Amino acid sequence: MLREITLGQYYPVDSLLHRLDPRVKLAGTFLFLIALFIVNSWTAYIFLALVLLLLIKLSNVPFSFMVRGLKSVLFLLLLSVSFNLFLTPGKEIFRFYMLKISQEGLHIASMMAVRLILLVLSSSLMTLCTTPNELTDGMEKGLSILKKLHLPIHEIAMMMSIALRFIPILVEETDKIMKAQMARGADFESGGIIQKAKAMVPILVPLFVSAFRRAYDLALAMESRCYQGGEGRTKMKPLHYERRDYLSYLFLLIVLALSIGSRFVSLP
Repeated sequence: MLREITLGQYYPVDSLLHRLDPRVKLAGTFLFLIALFIVNSWTAYIFLALVLLLLIKLSNVPFSFMVRGLKSVLFLLLLSVSFNLFLTPGKEIFRFYMLKISQEGLHIASMMAVRLILLVLSSSLMTLCTTPNELTDGMEKGLSILKKLHLPIHEIAMMMSIALRFIPILVEETDKIMKAQMARGADFESGGIIQKAKAMVPILVPLFVSAFRRAYDLALAMESRCYQGGEGRTKMKPLHYERRDYLSYLFLLIVLALSIGSRFVSLP
């Protein structure tokens, strides 16, 4: 289960999406998420799903690899769907003792499931097609206008990219700790919720120790290389837009415009 988390990983292949400017990919992910929360019809959701499938195809990342990332959020998906399915009032279509399913609840729950799936896939696609260094440069360059407000943009971008980079590292570390504990006779599957929560303690303690040790080693490595923030630093590969980047912006704006327009027309 842990190795199936794709968020924060980078998939090294040559594709159109990999060659795009990281600012385009960051802006594209942000605009796609906005579109997801704007649309309110099945036709619009199908349109956004087709757009995402097209982008996955252009990324040359195997679709099976992308879908693996959904298993890590399966519990959150089921929890969100269950709350909307059973707690939304409306016209009752099914009842089992205290639990009832309404027509409105079924509609909202199914849309919530599709929205969460597309959200996870689109966010994973960005990190799979962008290296941590590109993410840092893209965020710093894209938010450079906020420097006029004396905000530490370089440091914020650095922290966000390090946090994303540490996700697969901590997942791998957790997997190693769990296997080591299981080899010593630990049981993480049997028992109730309280028992399973207690069984996680032998994992969390060494995981936190390892995380703090890695953070200390990273800080020591940055300090030994005289890292003092972004002031006066130059880029080995300065970012610059190309024709494909402008065309990508145009495509994203068209998708967003169509998503906004779908709210003003009657769609099934």
